[in-house]
Amino acid sequence: MEIPVIDFSKLESENRGEAMTLLHEACEKWGFFMIENHGIDKELTQKVKQLVNLHYEENMKSNFYDSETAKTLANNEYISSKDWESTFFVWHRPNSNINELSLSKDLSKMMDAYIDQLIKLAERLSELMCENLGIQKNSIMEAFAGGRGPSVGTKVAIYPECPRSELIRGLREHTDAGGIIVLLQDDQVPGLEFFKDGKWEKIPPSKNDRIFVNIGDQVEILSNGTYKSALHRVMAMKDGSRLSIATFYNPAGDAIISPSPKLLLPTHFRFQDYLDLYTKTKFEDKGLRFECMKSMENGH
Repeated sequence: MEIPVIDFSKLESENRGEAMTLLHEACEKWGFFMIENHGIDKELTQKVKQLVNLHYEENMKSNFYDSETAKTLANNEYISSKDWESTFFVWHRPNSNINELSLSKDLSKMMDAYIDQLIKLAERLSELMCENLGIQKNSIMEAFAGGRGPSVGTKVAIYPECPRSELIRGLREHTDAGGIIVLLQDDQVPGLEFFKDGKWEKIPPSKNDRIFVNIGDQVEILSNGTYKSALHRVMAMKDGSRLSIATFYNPAGDAIISPSPKLLLPTHFRFQDYLDLYTKTKFEDKGLRFECMKSMENGH
């Protein structure tokens, strides 16, 4: 199955309509997609990946293979309560914790520069989604803002080479709780899988500097179910360790989340009232009738 690939360069060309249609279908029918020509500095992304892999080799690898999770494989039983991953989490907005982590100065500097660009990309994605939904382009950003702006954080994960990959998941099945997830992933080792149409689809490594995007639960709520958060997992792999740098563009903790009012259908009306309106507007757009019924519902 061909995963949708959105060419962002088309958004500035005569092919914009084609790219917007593909984006809408990807959000509506898939819940995930890849983007290319996204504007994120390629040298920067490569440097971030190199420095994360170096940090793992020097500071995390030996501890992971000495961990209880790794030792549990010796029991020769399927492990359903743990994940085969070595991780750390970086908060960026509204407050950063990067200086509190034991990261090299180079990694901290590169990560900050990468996130500055990535937040702009997430904001642009949110505006494009709003445009496709027919709501104001800043609707998602405003909904996520709360009192101090959106919450942005990055889960940096290595899924180490696993000698008994049949006994454990890299990461168990789940949907993401937040908003828009932008993933910089390994360009060699697979393992990520998304559930679509009753089966698990293998997501290939990100070649040619493509970035993977998936939708979280809050965008599904804000879109009134039009856009879907998708169930996904990471498989443990016998051959090679997989890198995953997933940045979450999420609502603030105090943000109040609800479907965009424009996307809600009218509720709690008498059918006779609708029928009276229908006889007057039968040959007009039904959307106008729905908006009228919502106004009546609100006492207007």
